[in-house]
Amino acid sequence: MSQIHTRHASFTLRAGETLLDGLERTGHAVEYQCRSGYCGSCRTTLLAGQVRYQEIPLACVAKDEILPCCCRPVGNITLGIEAEPVKKQA
Repeated sequence: MSQIHTRHASFTLRAGETLLDGLERTGHAVEYQCRSGYCGSCRTTLLAGQVRYQEIPLACVAKDEILPCCCRPVGNITLGIEAEPVKKQA
């Protein structure tokens, strides 16, 4: 399983889980629309590591960007994204 590092958190991606699903599960706010690589809304900066796409996404991404909705990490990766702060209940 790949270890995912972000600006304020680290987590292990679960078997069968997309990177976007893992980010959402661990409190990261990621915009998305299609979950298929068409729109590019989930575009995120890849700081270290590599990912693979099962199919080349239609959305344009820069050299240091990935689409977490449709890629799989190749080993451990580091993303330039922050987790949402945990809200304390009164």
